[in-house]
Amino acid sequence: MKDTAKHQGLRNQLSAVLEQKGITDKNVLEAIKKVPRHLFLNSSFEDYAYQDKAFPIGAGQTISQPYTVAFQSQLLEVEKDHKVLEIGTGSGYQTAVLYAMGAKVFSVERQNELFKTTSLLLPKLNIRPKHLSFGDGYKGLPNYAPFDSIIVTAGAPMIPKPLMAQLKIGGRLVIPVGDDPQIMTMLIRKNETQFEKHEFGEFRFVPLLENKN
Repeated sequence: MKDTAKHQGLRNQLSAVLEQKGITDKNVLEAIKKVPRHLFLNSSFEDYAYQDKAFPIGAGQTISQPYTVAFQSQLLEVEKDHKVLEIGTGSGYQTAVLYAMGAKVFSVERQNELFKTTSLLLPKLNIRPKHLSFGDGYKGLPNYAPFDSIIVTAGAPMIPKPLMAQLKIGGRLVIPVGDDPQIMTMLIRKNETQFEKHEFGEFRFVPLLENKN
């Protein structure tokens, strides 16, 4: 579990690349500089960890491209102590970025193999989400709702209604919608029944699957 000055230098470079690509939220860029992405990857990928690329992490899943992580994180407009629900813990990298941004993170993962690995990894890195659970992301976490924002890290054919219901008024839900590629979509909850919708172009994600595995 080594994190060296060389790794830090590579993170600083990655943060600069993301800034050039249009990421403006300083809180996001600082989090990218802090989180040791190489520790979330299979060690065979370590030399490539700070390139702006996605990599396989097991169970047919991927660790998202840093630009995608930064883009979704920026859309959330995270403030300190915001309650953020993450659907698709995966490697835990996005979880760690949100945590570094000051969020109280609640995260759900449906792949038991990934859930177990990530649950062990995060405490070792001193990253302490409020709640990690093994379950069906389509259902969200109603017992912990409402949330300031919800981030979905897999492509969904439609926006799950339970997630919309678990959002605070004024809260943001960021989700890639569609088959392949997906359209990055953000809903802002205006009141009990109304949501304002924004779209941000095409991205590629693994599919959001129902039920747990």
